Amino acid sequence: MAAKRYYYSDTISNFLQKKDIAVVGELTLAYSHDINEDTKKSWLDELRVMRSFLEKYKNRGSVYFEYSIPRMGRRADVILLIDDIVFVLEFKTVKSKFTHDAVTQVWDYALDLKNFQEGSRNRFMIPILVAPSEKDKNCQIELSHFEDLVYKPLQVNDKLLPIVIDKVLTTVGGATTFSASKDDAWAKSGYEPTPTIIEAAIALYEENTVEDITKHDGDIDATSICLEKIIDECREKKQKAICFVTGVPGAGKTLIGLQTAISQFEKNEKAVYLSGNFPLVEVLQEALTRDYVRRSKEEGNRCTKAEAKSKVKAFIQMIHHYRDLYLEGTKIDGGKIVPIEGYFQSHIDKAYIPTEHVAIFDEAQRAWTREELARFMKEKKSLKDFPYSEPEYLMSCMDRQTDWGLVVCLIGGGQEINKGEAGLKEWLSSINRSFTGWHVYMSDKLNDKEYAEGKALEMLQIDDSQIHVESALHLSVSMRSFRAEKVSLFVHQLLSLQKDGAASTLRELQNYPIVLTRSLDDAKQWLKSHARGSERYGILASSKAERLKAISINVRYQPDFVHWFLEDESDIRSSNALEDTLTEFKVQGLEIDWACVAWDADLRLNKDHTKWEHYQLRSGTKWQNINKQINREYQINAYRVLLTRARQGMVLVVPNGDYGIPPDETRKPEWYDGIYNYLKEIGIKEI
Repeated sequence: MAAKRYYYSDTISNFLQKKDIAVVGELTLAYSHDINEDTKKSWLDELRVMRSFLEKYKNRGSVYFEYSIPRMGRRADVILLIDDIVFVLEFKTVKSKFTHDAVTQVWDYALDLKNFQEGSRNRFMIPILVAPSEKDKNCQIELSHFEDLVYKPLQVNDKLLPIVIDKVLTTVGGATTFSASKDDAWAKSGYEPTPTIIEAAIALYEENTVEDITKHDGDIDATSICLEKIIDECREKKQKAICFVTGVPGAGKTLIGLQTAISQFEKNEKAVYLSGNFPLVEVLQEALTRDYVRRSKEEGNRCTKAEAKSKVKAFIQMIHHYRDLYLEGTKIDGGKIVPIEGYFQSHIDKAYIPTEHVAIFDEAQRAWTREELARFMKEKKSLKDFPYSEPEYLMSCMDRQTDWGLVVCLIGGGQEINKGEAGLKEWLSSINRSFTGWHVYMSDKLNDKEYAEGKALEMLQIDDSQIHVESALHLSVSMRSFRAEKVSLFVHQLLSLQKDGAASTLRELQNYPIVLTRSLDDAKQWLKSHARGSERYGILASSKAERLKAISINVRYQPDFVHWFLEDESDIRSSNALEDTLTEFKVQGLEIDWACVAWDADLRLNKDHTKWEHYQLRSGTKWQNINKQINREYQINAYRVLLTRARQGMVLVVPNGDYGIPPDETRKPEWYDGIYNYLKEIGIKEI
């Protein structure tokens, strides 16, 4: 039987007729953990408060206790439906005072229901924090709501709660007739969240599924099922294979990778999620570790942070750590890496063959070229003439399996941002050189221009019977921006200088505000005015945007990105403090709700806005042309990454440049004016 979203529900009329012991009994039966006395006391306090004022509404609504908010892995204490208005109540019965964290918590619940539950989209959402014994003077009962009909959290004691309920009902005015079936339909209506990758990783680790925590109008469910089928096929047929999963930015490629690794782990199968993205791995490991410790504590178990982290590292690793592990006991002989004879007989605790049959490589387009890997191995490992690129070496490790193995490559088109990143071409070339017996799974989208210049299938030189085209292996719908799925298209058009197309797409982004300013202070204020609850916002800029230092953005200083992504606004290291800036290298693969993207003269336009000009600052006195085409592509991709990090909206800052006498030759106003005017011409509104 499917689990209910709530532990107890009833019409207000029926609820008032039930005794406390009966309601607590139902709550206890639905609770999956042991019930302690504090929990029972909290429930009884909530029942007392609710019964004290609901008599006048007994024929106008329903109540729900412990209502699930899956994306957050939490439950709202009470949902009260009266006249189709949704009151979200969070009780702090143990503590008498309001706290910032508690206010944020109840606001988050209301925002989650508004954004992701179908039945809430056209309803007023009233978050209320209840501290029963709090003093009247500390309460907040002024009504104020945003355009989406979500009110600012009200803060009340048990005496003022009925007053604000009545005030809302009088002010807003809801349905005139009550229907229990309509309330029930609301409670069971579609829930389609789009979690951040951090939220998603936590939810998956808590044994949810992709289907539980994602919106269903995307294509992620089909991709997940397709991957499971491919794994089963490789296992049953004892074959080696490589699978390419492609997708637009924010489509859920990382989520798919984590889901696959965790699901195999839970089946006692060996799988590992690998990434060369150090910030992503560090942030995910830390977030999962903190959550595991928190859950263990809530369940009455002791778990150190070190113990929790070791569990997490079992299936989330840096690609470099995994790669280096399988160098042990090997030598380079005849241009190949082979085992040293007799080595493993004396080191039985070591393994030449990987323990995992499935290796998922996220952002596989960023794997290193042969030249880059050879340089690294020579400098860091004292290995001369390393014969493989990173794709070829990783495939060679899986090829050591005696029965079957699968390498899953999660590929983002147009996101190579650094020197030495090989792109899709090298994976295909590695297959042709060394693994012609492997099977290849891909979507037909792998032939699009942004992947290997549209020549992926042409490049493969293996038997047609080994190539399997699966449409489900491409994710075409961005989930990062739940407000607007065409943000990726807009950014592509903007950077491709398709002005008319970008303008047309921008007009479709009604629920995803994109605005423009010359003032960093105005941009910061815009972020603060739009973010609610625990929504995360921050400042982003290109790694080559060195003249933003004039407006107090120093891209040379890179903060601790773990704190940037995970701490709340009370911590000056948090993104929400708006003091530190991340570049494309630290933010790729991750996301925030609201972004300020600061645009420098490193990427500027020619006079007629027909061509990008690419620069980097040299010696602190002048900009120097970037001449190599590959480095120009890296720069465009850097801005693509920055402009696709925000889930809900962004503000673009283009400084004014320097009008002083004498002028700063590194900050000529015409450079910045050209960028600003181009963005205005597209239709981005000024603030």
